[in-house]
Amino acid sequence: MFSRYQLAGFAGLTLLGSLASRPVLAQNQPGLPAANQAIGLVGDSLTLGGTVQAVLDANPGIANLTELANAAGSRLSQTQAGYLPQITGSAVYTHLDPVSKFSLNGENFQFAPANNFDAHLTAQYELYDFGKRGASTNLARSQVQTAQDNILVARRDLAFSAAQTYYNILFMRESIRVQDQQIASLVAHRNDMQKRVDAGVSTKFDVTTTDVRITQAQNTKLDLQNQLRNQQVQLARLLHKPQQTDVPVRGRLEYNPQPVNLEAELTKAAENRPEVKLAKDAEQTADLQAKLIDRSNLPSLGVGVQAGGKNGYILPNVAITDIRFNTVGVAQLSVPIYDGGKNRKQRVEAAASYRSALARTQDTQDQIRADVRQAANNMEFSQARFDNAVQQVAQATDALNRARGRYQYGVGQNLDVLDAETQLAQARLARAQAMYNYTLGQYQLRRATGEQIWQ
Repeated sequence: MFSRYQLAGFAGLTLLGSLASRPVLAQNQPGLPAANQAIGLVGDSLTLGGTVQAVLDANPGIANLTELANAAGSRLSQTQAGYLPQITGSAVYTHLDPVSKFSLNGENFQFAPANNFDAHLTAQYELYDFGKRGASTNLARSQVQTAQDNILVARRDLAFSAAQTYYNILFMRESIRVQDQQIASLVAHRNDMQKRVDAGVSTKFDVTTTDVRITQAQNTKLDLQNQLRNQQVQLARLLHKPQQTDVPVRGRLEYNPQPVNLEAELTKAAENRPEVKLAKDAEQTADLQAKLIDRSNLPSLGVGVQAGGKNGYILPNVAITDIRFNTVGVAQLSVPIYDGGKNRKQRVEAAASYRSALARTQDTQDQIRADVRQAANNMEFSQARFDNAVQQVAQATDALNRARGRYQYGVGQNLDVLDAETQLAQARLARAQAMYNYTLGQYQLRRATGEQIWQ
């Protein structure tokens, strides 16, 4: 009979392991457990909000994505600089040896000085480029938005992992409490039987059988304690405190059902999920990339002016070594003529990228709708399982009381009492699992609809 309970206990562990890959979310909203409402520390232990915030603050991956977003912003600023003039300064010294000279009527003339100096400032400005600068700026702006949305996704997933680990710990604690209740009940029953043996009313076999059940229950508790410690290690890793294997957390599993409007949740998900925003970002980026390629083969018109001083002028009444102020103005029209078909091939690539982005958006939207429906289904069936578990606990409690009464009056067997103890423990564990599953379902629904818990 114990094997059924042991299987149920390990089913809980299996469920916990399977849910370890599924993020969950807590929201400071009515209808969620009271432990969710506080942010930060309560006493010397972390609440759910405190756990999530501490994990977000400690994770270097968020800092990495933030710096990548800063880099994208810097690239945007670089493209915007193209709308401003570009000014450069230069100074050149050149020594010529020999220099060209000739004599005329007894006078010596040379075409250039031996020591040449040239210093000037140059200002350049692109007057018109047929929208190439605008396309580059829009593309860079889209990349900035993508980087910012990536931060949102990373923070959300990290927050879900933190909240999930938090509730895993609460679930393991509740499972251990159920096991402690069974052990305490078995020990009390064993003590009563020992008194019956001492009085000669019962046999030592009943005591030994109960001792076996107690030992088996204690072994199951050890497994649960190991799972709890592993979850605490996981939380320490999320907090980047690997040396701290027992992070104190505060709270207890609670059951707070809430109504679910599936259509409203689907609409909310379509508007709020960051994956949709990222897919739309990819669409926009692909479209802007195509527009930039379309314009890259168009002419451009620029102007420039240069002012400075140099020597080497051959002018009346001016020595060739004298430095004179000079100016230069230029207008330049650049017209691409032939690029070997590169631009045409780039357009084909850009069109394919855009179609790929459209398909990705459609797939993302379908996946989001499936996520919402699955989360709603999980909540619905977890609620039904909780109702069944409550009824099962009441039935198992009644059965245990009857089995004990029959045994005390000598019309029942010890094995009936032990089986009833096992069934009651199974029912309590099933109730805890239903609470755990429903709570995760609430957070999975919030994750599916794109709600956040951080400030």
